[in-house]
Amino acid sequence: MKRHKKPEKEANHERWLITYADLITLLLIFFIVLWTFSNIDAKKFAGIAESLAKALGGGAGMVLEGPGPSVVAGAPVSEDRVETKFSLSAEAKENLQLQKIKEQIEKYAKEQGLAGKVTARIEERGVVVSIQETVLFPLGSAELTPQAREIVRKVGQILLTTDNYIRVEGHTCDLPIHTARFPSNWELSVARATSVVEELLHAVHFPPERLAASGYAEYRPIAPNNSEANRQRNRRVDFVVLRSRYKETEPGVLPEFFYAKPKITP
Repeated sequence: MKRHKKPEKEANHERWLITYADLITLLLIFFIVLWTFSNIDAKKFAGIAESLAKALGGGAGMVLEGPGPSVVAGAPVSEDRVETKFSLSAEAKENLQLQKIKEQIEKYAKEQGLAGKVTARIEERGVVVSIQETVLFPLGSAELTPQAREIVRKVGQILLTTDNYIRVEGHTCDLPIHTARFPSNWELSVARATSVVEELLHAVHFPPERLAASGYAEYRPIAPNNSEANRQRNRRVDFVVLRSRYKETEPGVLPEFFYAKPKITP
């Protein structure tokens, strides 16, 4: 008897959809992971890193103490390709430190009833602590009030916790001034910044090589000078905690023997 030839099955031309669906799923997962890492909180990341370090037997902030064994038997592990110690980056640590300074300033201002008059914000250049003129100086003067000295001392003690450079900036509003001591707002703004620096040096014993004083007169306002309330905001002294990367743009500190006081022989 003749065998009937089985009809050939039609080719499945849609099998590529399975591979395509798998690829789309993997891409979706990949972008979700990227989005998660881009939105991770710095404090949570530090906590995760520390917990993982302890679980793996490393020190605080470390994930891996040393390099693992080489994949190829007998081949040395190149230190150029494998880091011997993984830790939080210096920038991440500094961000946490700057955030802590901001929180301490805000806490102090709230406890002393100075909220709105003593503020802190984080900018690209670092933490900026702003203190309004009404808290520090009489109108048109560069002499610190007794209350102002206490505030400057407390702020200085908080800023001593970091090794960053501190720039003290004096600002005024656009109301002109013309006195024997202050011919213009330039002199007034610089004198106010200098008064704050002197208080930090003498009362807090702040390292002088980390301080700088500058005045901007009325030319760096934070609000339009169209009302007395806004003018009060512009009349301020800013403490700027500069990020470490700006040290390269600052004048370098000479060795001690360059600026040591000369010995006077009798």
